Amino acid sequence: MPGIDFHAVRTQVSIVDVLRLLNFVCREMHGEQVRGGCPIHGSISPRSRSFSANLRKNTYRCFQCGSAGNQLDLWAAVTSQPLHVATIALCQKLNLPIPWIRRW
Repeated sequence: MPGIDFHAVRTQVSIVDVLRLLNFVCREMHGEQVRGGCPIHGSISPRSRSFSANLRKNTYRCFQCGSAGNQLDLWAAVTSQPLHVATIALCQKLNLPIPWIRRW
């Protein structure tokens, strides 16, 4: 299977894009930091703020389930797919070209 230029995808896709696709409901915002229910373990309480995302750094962390990473890691965790497969699916969902790494 050909490689993906993950850096190129991370520059094209922000965590905001992923949160929109996940219909994330922001319960609290402080500057570039948003908090709400975790889309990974499925917090359903309207008061849940265990999930935190830094919109400028494109990182997230859930203080309940312990999941953390960047926007691609978030999509992979929510969709329960390996990173490579999840990244391809995310690019397709956002109608972005997949930046393949060419091996000569």
